[in-house]
Amino acid sequence: MDAPLVFAHRGSSHDLPEHTLAAYLRALDEGADGLECDVRLTRDGHLVCVHDRRLDRTSNGQGLVSARTLAELEALDFGSWHPGCAPADGDEVLDESHTRLLTLERLLDAVLAAGRPVRLLIETKHPSRHGGNVERRLVAMLRRYGLAEPKPDDPVRVTVMSFSPLAVRRIRGLAPALPTVLLLDVLPRWIRPGRLPFGTRIAGPGVALVRARPQLVPALRAAGNQVFVWTVNEPADLDLVLAAGVDGIITDRPAHTLASLGR
Repeated sequence: MDAPLVFAHRGSSHDLPEHTLAAYLRALDEGADGLECDVRLTRDGHLVCVHDRRLDRTSNGQGLVSARTLAELEALDFGSWHPGCAPADGDEVLDESHTRLLTLERLLDAVLAAGRPVRLLIETKHPSRHGGNVERRLVAMLRRYGLAEPKPDDPVRVTVMSFSPLAVRRIRGLAPALPTVLLLDVLPRWIRPGRLPFGTRIAGPGVALVRARPQLVPALRAAGNQVFVWTVNEPADLDLVLAAGVDGIITDRPAHTLASLGR
């Protein structure tokens, strides 16, 4: 089988603040095959790249992302909390790519300007006060970029993921040609061995689930599905997923993973 694709989880987020433009540009420079991001909807309807529901962990703000406008969020610092944001000499002023909120639009622009094929994995986060509007706004934006209706022979540019089966089903209804991933931290009883719902053909189990269920990846692949595993940072976890024969590795350390693969 082909070597697995390497996706930068929230960018090169071991070295730089997650979900910042700097972290994604670093991952592109390191040669990542693709990028992974989480999206949430602001109060005024903009898609922004933030993992947590609340602002406290990754910014100098507080409260819910969904309760703030884009302008309010762009006034916050999303990078200085990270050790990789500290200037080496103590005097250097970091540019805003290290600290500014990243919108999905700016990330798409960076991906399309990369000069090579880059696959973007977009996770819609739920629960959300905005419900299905998250997926509707996402598909509308992808349509504006010409990415919502890929032709069968085109390279895959965008894949949409969620832990929410309902969100995956929404995407399948709004843009049937877009590949989707059902993310899994546990294995629901309603999923038959090796099978995925709603026409989804990619499973996204966590590495802990792959370790706990050794037959999971073989069963999924035997049924014709692909498997993208998150978040693979430790050498033992990398050995595990390579032995299992996964199709995609989602990691905070893309350069390290690529080097381990001899790339």
